[in-house]
Amino acid sequence: MLKNWGMAIIGAVALCGFAGPAFAQPSQQPLPGAVGTDVRLKLERDGKVTVTEVVTVPEGKAVHRSVPLRIAVGDNRDRVFEINDASVEGSGSASANAEEFTVSLNSGTSTVHYVLTGAVAQIGDALELRWQPASGWDTTLDSVSISVIAPDAPRSVTCLAGPPGTSSPCTTAELGDGRGVRAKEISLAAGDRVDIAIGLQDGAAPANAVVVESGGLAAAFALTPASALGLAVLVVALVGGFVLLWFLRGRDARALAADVGPVDVLVTSPGGGVAFASPDGVLPGQVGTVVDEHVDVVDVTATVIDLAVRNYLWISEVGSDGGVMDWRLVRRNPVDDSLSGYERAVCEVLLPEGTDAVLLSELRSRRIDLAEVRDRLYTDVVDKNWFTRRPDSVRGRWSLYGVVLAVLGAALTVGLALSGGAALLGLVVVVAGLALTFGARSMPARTKRGSALLEHVRGLRGYLHSVAPGDIPEADREMVFSRSLPYAVVLGATERWLGTFAPLKSGAGGTPGLYWFGESEGSADLGRFARHFPAFLGALDGVLAQAGHLRSLRGQKP
Repeated sequence: MLKNWGMAIIGAVALCGFAGPAFAQPSQQPLPGAVGTDVRLKLERDGKVTVTEVVTVPEGKAVHRSVPLRIAVGDNRDRVFEINDASVEGSGSASANAEEFTVSLNSGTSTVHYVLTGAVAQIGDALELRWQPASGWDTTLDSVSISVIAPDAPRSVTCLAGPPGTSSPCTTAELGDGRGVRAKEISLAAGDRVDIAIGLQDGAAPANAVVVESGGLAAAFALTPASALGLAVLVVALVGGFVLLWFLRGRDARALAADVGPVDVLVTSPGGGVAFASPDGVLPGQVGTVVDEHVDVVDVTATVIDLAVRNYLWISEVGSDGGVMDWRLVRRNPVDDSLSGYERAVCEVLLPEGTDAVLLSELRSRRIDLAEVRDRLYTDVVDKNWFTRRPDSVRGRWSLYGVVLAVLGAALTVGLALSGGAALLGLVVVVAGLALTFGARSMPARTKRGSALLEHVRGLRGYLHSVAPGDIPEADREMVFSRSLPYAVVLGATERWLGTFAPLKSGAGGTPGLYWFGESEGSADLGRFARHFPAFLGALDGVLAQAGHLRSLRGQKP
């Protein structure tokens, strides 16, 4: 807590905000049912600080405060504060010993008095008053008001609020007129603190900060030459182990450029027609999973669009008297063997046996379950030989390894600290375990074929961002638009793809038009569809996200 007080103030000065008008007003009472404190400090010429805290506690509540009076400020060094004459006016008690200052208060308004010694320190050429006027409370403080009076006009004020070690400034803090300083913090969480540091005029008071050598736990965590050597050896071993793991398990086994070859997604038939063909036959949901190694909501959303484009589903807009747009999903063709396992699972979730049509609003109230879709899609990318093992299983296993390593490191740290050994070594193991837990997300390993597909997907993204309608014969444009749309959805190119083809005439030249999507209002071009389709995607995403099994990241695939 409050490590290296002297150095921390230098880096925190620039972060403290100033807002004068707020301090021109009287201290506000806490909200009903909340705890608030008004702390007034007066620095005497002899260096002691008389402190008065007016604490308001709501009816039926009791609060406690515990403040350590020995603060570590460096290796084997503690700064020691002293509190005397602690008393309470009201319902409660206050006491202090060499190690701790404690306060217990019951409901009502109570006033705590004490005299603080050791708060004035010489930091380089500057004289500084520093204390935590609010800390160690076991409850949230709705408001903390602080006022400080010094013998001479203060030079500066820095006020930090939050958990120990934070650099977040207080809500307000400013130098007042004459010899005063005022600060305020709104809603200080239990266990957090307000730390105020005031730059004083030379000679305002004698420096009385006491710094003593410490031992025990502090010594166990000290960086000595022996512990530094052991630490270096352990760090090198851990880093080497991580590099080896990354090489063997976590790195992407990418194919060489010569193995990848060109990416052609527009295929010309002998008759001159042009059609869309995905690389390696990858489906939209598989694309998303191969790219980021997760099954996300957008993968299922793109699959639904693809099933409609391939004539398994039909999507239609449904208006209502209240002007709220809804959409109906209709079974167009039965599930057959040409669908992959996860596609059949999607159909079963949306349209179970005996159901041929459903509204999105009905799905929202039905609370669908996508666990089977997720499991089959992970299995599918392994069966296609794009991954050696299911990515979710690999992440889970390495996360468990990391947790176990962190727990062992924590046990080692405690053992070394209690025995007087170099406890820093145990902390390194803890950090390594946490790093392994965090890095587990990168451990799934693509096969060479999976890496080649990843390069092809990058080429597919380039196609979605560069192709123009003029690159496609007129008779094939609308079909290519529809077949490519699910891939644009999963790769975050929906807006560009819709905008590029919006001016096209729907059904021009005898083309089938949007055969898979029925609009509530007819339109001669794709412009209306381009404006309304994102609303359908958002609604479908929302329905799928309610299942809670998948991440909702539509449009964020790399």
